Amino acid sequence: MTEPGSDPPVVTLSDDVVLLRPWTRTEASFIAGASRDPAIDRYNSPPHSLEGALAIIESFERNWQTFAVTGNPTGVAFAIVDAASGELAGMCGVDEWSSTDVAQIGYWLAAPARGRGFATRAVMLMTGWLFKRGAARVFLTVVSENLASAAVAQRAGFAYEGTLRAYGVWQDRRQDVDVFAVLPHEWVGGSGQKVVFEEPPKT
Repeated sequence: MTEPGSDPPVVTLSDDVVLLRPWTRTEASFIAGASRDPAIDRYNSPPHSLEGALAIIESFERNWQTFAVTGNPTGVAFAIVDAASGELAGMCGVDEWSSTDVAQIGYWLAAPARGRGFATRAVMLMTGWLFKRGAARVFLTVVSENLASAAVAQRAGFAYEGTLRAYGVWQDRRQDVDVFAVLPHEWVGGSGQKVVFEEPPKT
């Protein structure tokens, strides 16, 4: 059993183009810097300070420790890394309000990493991992005007399920939110790719 305050488990997912792994505290400056990008700030609630980013990473560590004990991935988050260069590209994770078998996911990319398919690959890797762990449904919500994120969802194999009108508040105004989801029996993401799942042994 993982002791409170111990290092979080190391879970990595890779298709040889992107690598997903837990965040380290030394990477707080990347999150803080990327969060100042208007394209990220517009549709997320990111920390804008180094202290806030460090607090976020510490919360991810606690969620990974819980995952090590319970197997519940709620609230865990991966750094998206360019597998070739090792450079940080963005973030993807399982939202805090997910349940053990219904997972809501989210993602963002820093500006230099956009346009290379990293977000689609990250979503596919994470979705495959969640299904491998027994998820019955994986879904995501996208502000209706966020066409780039909607395109990622569709390229990753998610089906559009409908629009929740005036569902969320972003930038101080209420906005429509589109729902995309995929179920295990219809999942074809990652087909033909080399996918590597690495998890620590159970203790």
